Amino acid sequence: MGRRTPIEGEAAAGSSTAAEPSIFRNGNFRRLFAANSVSLYGSQVSYLAVPLTAVTALDASAAQVGLLGVLSTVSFLLIGLPAGVWVDRMRRRPIMFTADFGRALLLGSIPVAWLFDALTLTQLYLVVFVSGTLTVFSDISAQSFLPSIVPRERLLQANGYIGSVRESSGVAGPSLSGLLLQLMAAPAAVLVDALGFLLSGILISRIERVDESHTGAAEKKALHRGIWEGVRFVFSHPLLRPIAMAGAITNFSLQMVTIMLPLLFEHTLHFSAWKLGLYLAVGGVGSLIGAYTGPRLAERVGQGSVLWLAGLVTAPFACLVPLVDGGAVYWVSAVCWLVVTYRMGMNSVVLVSFRQRVTPNDLLGRMNATMRFALTGATALGAGASGVVGEFFGVRASLYVGAVGLAVAWLPYVFSPLRRMKTLP
Repeated sequence: MGRRTPIEGEAAAGSSTAAEPSIFRNGNFRRLFAANSVSLYGSQVSYLAVPLTAVTALDASAAQVGLLGVLSTVSFLLIGLPAGVWVDRMRRRPIMFTADFGRALLLGSIPVAWLFDALTLTQLYLVVFVSGTLTVFSDISAQSFLPSIVPRERLLQANGYIGSVRESSGVAGPSLSGLLLQLMAAPAAVLVDALGFLLSGILISRIERVDESHTGAAEKKALHRGIWEGVRFVFSHPLLRPIAMAGAITNFSLQMVTIMLPLLFEHTLHFSAWKLGLYLAVGGVGSLIGAYTGPRLAERVGQGSVLWLAGLVTAPFACLVPLVDGGAVYWVSAVCWLVVTYRMGMNSVVLVSFRQRVTPNDLLGRMNATMRFALTGATALGAGASGVVGEFFGVRASLYVGAVGLAVAWLPYVFSPLRRMKTLP
């Protein structure tokens, strides 16, 4: 689907002090922020519209929808690690706008083919796979590019603004997408995401050239050696390792749930698209609340301790999510979904800027590539598992497996130094 995996935030956007000039006076950050915003909201449409296109226009089965999810993220497993080395060898801004223009063209081909009655599952598979490949380079470059245009002491604030848009898009995006899908066919709605990537690419191309002192730092090393440096840095780090492990479990389990929701709502429950959009929007509300209250809660409980304590408290709610059905049960499940996504929103705001701060410039690409390999690779595996479980044991069985994973995803924090840490270094 070419969905972004955007730059996550760490603190509420209002964390600047009166003595500091607004970060939006930085023109480069302003353009990056705008580009990220339009692509985030646009991607919320294709997040629903692409699988619904497969289900409604092409009568796709659970296994075929699962394969669609796999192909959208499997590139992080196939080329995620070498992509980090390549990003550390190249300028990141051209990579980002080239990826945006490419995804705009690919996604735009879906409504065109549908209009001429030529759309096939094969085309959807190719579009999401190639778009996912471009997303690999875009995501790694974006998270590695931010420290080149924002001073490191203001990364927390910059990530806070970007993160607030990410969470707000998770709230408004699904509802708007559901409404849009009520007004037009799913294949036509994909055009909105294509236009979002086009505008994003234009904005990024207008960012002024900046000093990227990392460029060429990895050129003298063999590819496998450069990859190994990034992997070793992440998995030998006592704090980055449990973060990667917990994130991988969360993404795997989350994908098992979300990849089957369109099938459950469309084929099993026979709900309209707006109900699916509303359900996902409730999850966005949870993430948004977690993003804004998480830092303050972490200050009181401890930035390390809150990670596993929140997981322990929210675990029972995760197990109730698959009960989603008609009537009051719909709302019970939605509230449980809100609680689970609150924890995920809180975790992202606590951890992401920390990763950027502790990593040297010449390792940023490889650190982010290793993290994306672990996190998004787990997403691809979760999509595949959801298709297999859904095909052989039923759609709801896939939801239950994913829910159990979400309930235990916090355990790596318990068996790490994060368990008792009040502040992250």
